[in-house]
This record gives sequence, C-alpha cells and structure tokens, in this order.
Amino acid sequence: MDSEIIKKIVQEMEYFTTPVTEIEGVPMYQIISDVWDKIYNFQARDGDIVVVSYPKSGTTWMHEILDLILQDGSVEKSMRAPCFVRVPFLEMAYTSLEVANSMPSPRLLKTHLPVQLMPPSFWEKNVKIVYVARNPKDCLVSYYFFHKMDKTMPDPGTWENFFSAFLSGNVVWGSWFDHVIGWWKSKDKQQILYVFYEDMIEDPQREIQRVMRFLGKELPEEVLQKIQHHTSFSSMKANPMVNFDILLPLIHDTSISAFMRKGIVGDWKNHFLVSQNILFDEEYKKKMEGSGLSFRTEL
Repeated sequence: MDSEIIKKIVQEMEYFTTPVTEIEGVPMYQIISDVWDKIYNFQARDGDIVVVSYPKSGTTWMHEILDLILQDGSVEKSMRAPCFVRVPFLEMAYTSLEVANSMPSPRLLKTHLPVQLMPPSFWEKNVKIVYVARNPKDCLVSYYFFHKMDKTMPDPGTWENFFSAFLSGNVVWGSWFDHVIGWWKSKDKQQILYVFYEDMIEDPQREIQRVMRFLGKELPEEVLQKIQHHTSFSSMKANPMVNFDILLPLIHDTSISAFMRKGIVGDWKNHFLVSQNILFDEEYKKKMEGSGLSFRTEL
C-alpha cells in the first residue's frame, strides 16, 4: 500500500479536531458537515460489504473478521496495510473515499452513521451490512476513555459530565439508543446481519460462522480457528496493522489508554456509581420499551 495514502489519511484524521455541529439533528464534526454532500452522494456498488456500528462497539474487531473471511483466512493478506486503509471509513470523506473508489470489488467499508443518514445508494445496490451493537453501559465507558486518549475527539470533561451527555445523546454520532434501534428496525428490510458484541465475546467461533454464512462463504474448520485466533483481543492488540500504533503520537495518547483498552463485558461496574446505574436503567427502560431489542450488560 502506498505510504503516501497512509500519510494523507493520518493528516486528515488530525483535522477532525474541529468543532461539533449537527447533521439532521445528529451531533457531528464540522469537517464531516462541511463535506456532507460528498459523503451522502457516495456511490455504493453491488457486492459492497459495510461494517456499521455506534462508536466503540467492536467495529475494528468485526472488520478484521470480515477481511479475513474475504481473504480466505490469509493472515499475510490481512497485513497488507493498516486497517484504516484496507477498510475505508465513509465519514473520512477526502482520502478514504478516494481509496474506496479505487478499490476493486468486493469492497469492505465502515461507518458509524445512524441508519437515516446512510447514503441512499447503499439501499439501491446489492449491499450486505453487518451491524455490531454493544451494551450501552460498556459502550459509554469505552467511549469516555476514547475521548480522553484520542486527540481528535472533543474534551469529554468529567466522568459525570460525559455520563450525562451520553445518556442525552449529546455526543458525536448522536444517541446510542436511536442508533441501535434505528438499525434494528431496518434489519429485515435490507441485507443486514445484526450482531451483538456480547455474543462475540461469549462464543466468537459461533459468531464468525454466522458472519461467514451471511457472506455466502464456506471455509474449512482450521481456517475458521485461524480467523478466531488472529481476531482475538490479545492478537489484535499486538497487531500493528490493527492497533492504530501507526498513528502515535499524532492522534492517540496511550499514556491515558490504549486504542484497544480492555475488550470485556461488564467493565462499567468499575465506573458507574450506584445512583448513575439507577438513572441509566430508568432511561434505558424508557427508551428501549417496545423496541424488541435487549442487551446483556454482564456474562
């Protein structure tokens, strides 16, 4: 992969330190808003595969699984370039979309967009979408630490302030509740596989098999085990093509937290006050009622 492309993407990431504005009521970086026409008019192709998630929900994990499945389990091919080059990020509208447009099909793409902001072309083409959803309590904790270590993210303020902002949806990419429910309601209208982070932790082989079937691929048992091993938390944390170390120290301050921090279910218990947990549960019940969607916050 051309080192100039990597350099351009890294430089573009640095410009994400812009003010937060809104796109159709969803908090978003000003830099994304400024080029929204380019993102919204992006042209999907038949055969595209898209990883969608709310931030800090297992996006990187899932797109590594998908890439390895598409590469028939070849670890060497999966190491061909950093993940942010192999899997263009739609909201990174400049270089990433140029890379996407130059890629052969089938392309593997990623986005954090809520369903109502997806470019219309994705509904017009034969596209497969894998949506990854993570329980909101762990997602909140992970997003907080990501705000603290990623220099492009807005200052989260105190834990108490970020807790309130997350609960009200006043964070970049908007409300977790709206995001997971919106995609859940769309899953039977399009080719969407809805995957839960907690299920991936509980039985990664089972979930990798689900994804493989969704893509219409059949791979031998030994390849499946190879994919599971290479996408384990410890393997990915040590993989320079996945762990974002290439961005240091421009983007990430790992003295605060690693990009891949813990990768567990239930870490929220180490951070939520009893009063916060009561408040969160009340809001969760109110927002999720009638959605038919439920999450596990511990295993």
